[in-house]
Amino acid sequence: MITTTPPDIPNHLIERLPHHEKESLIRNSTLADLVQGQTLCDPGKNFRDVYFPLTGFISQVFTLGRRRPLEMGIIGEDGMVGATLALGVTSAPMACHVRGSGQALRLGAAQLRKNLQDSPVLLNTLQLYLFVTIRQLALNNACNRFHGISPRLARWLLVIHDHVHLDDFHLTHQFLADMLGVQRSAVTIAAGTLQKRTIIDYSRGHIHILSRKGLEAASCSCYAASRDVYARLLN
Repeated sequence: MITTTPPDIPNHLIERLPHHEKESLIRNSTLADLVQGQTLCDPGKNFRDVYFPLTGFISQVFTLGRRRPLEMGIIGEDGMVGATLALGVTSAPMACHVRGSGQALRLGAAQLRKNLQDSPVLLNTLQLYLFVTIRQLALNNACNRFHGISPRLARWLLVIHDHVHLDDFHLTHQFLADMLGVQRSAVTIAAGTLQKRTIIDYSRGHIHILSRKGLEAASCSCYAASRDVYARLLN
């Protein structure tokens, strides 16, 4: 358990809590390393622990039959793994895999339920976060249906850039293909389009953001819409 309270916890959900509720949650947490490729929960299985990322990022993954897994969304310091416990649902709706190494506050699922009973602001925060997540999943579905691959790639690169806080990072062709729901060859074409516009440099999974403003201009409107709904409800 964490015995001293850090002055700042870079997780937006925790930062919304009143001081005493924040202290209680942190006191019952441990600092956990998030290792790339690590599975934090499996669909249909009960949560043993929940995670509030501080750095790095986690992908939510859904698998249908024998098809390749589809990346549904990204969780970083703006969210958590295990929020459905706020609804009394103890099982994970989908798998969560670490895609970008970092650290998180880890809390036992049973302990989170106790904190929810004693912390009305925490309960309200997680309920709002679940609404935002549902809204973003719906937005992702519409985005996949109506927007082109290159603007969608720009959008997801912005989301990941927001979480890693670095201009250089590594994402495999397959991860990007799963995120966009397309073949790997389509990722090559879309990344090539952004590269020709000198917005990114992309080679063998290594991505260097050359122009954040250019990436924002190349993105579809869903990036700004997603940030707006989060800001209105959780900032």
